[in-house]
Amino acid sequence: MVEITRAAQMVPITMLGLMAGFFYAFSVCVMAGLDAIAPERAISAMQAINAAVRNPVFFVTFFLTPVIAGGTAALAFASGETRIGSFMAAAAVVYVLAAALPTALVNVPLNEALAAVDPERVDAAAIWSDYSARWTFWNTARTLTTTLALALAVFPLFESR
Repeated sequence: MVEITRAAQMVPITMLGLMAGFFYAFSVCVMAGLDAIAPERAISAMQAINAAVRNPVFFVTFFLTPVIAGGTAALAFASGETRIGSFMAAAAVVYVLAAALPTALVNVPLNEALAAVDPERVDAAAIWSDYSARWTFWNTARTLTTTLALALAVFPLFESR
């Protein structure tokens, strides 16, 4: 059972890595690229990105990451691997509280408000400036906390045997 637990660790580790990388890409280049173009175009592009991200592959990765991490923690506890279980449970909690919750409470509402904007009929520069600053701040927080969750999930792999 111990070897199954160790192999099972790879699934949430991979999923946390995918999510950390997804958030990281937006914080270090996507938003900067959008900030470099005309605000009307940035709004339209972000509206398209936000529509495209609503897909089954993203939803599975985003929503099942903490579930699978929690399941891996339960498996680890059941097999007597309390150290792995504790770190994996901590990773799941950090992801839910510091990445998924801000997504639901901040980033998604910002995205929904932006979706209602017609960039040709508003002060696009003001709307984009406010949106980009707030969205990027919270996305960077998600990047850092998801990376922390990833580190927590990976840490037990380095224990001495």
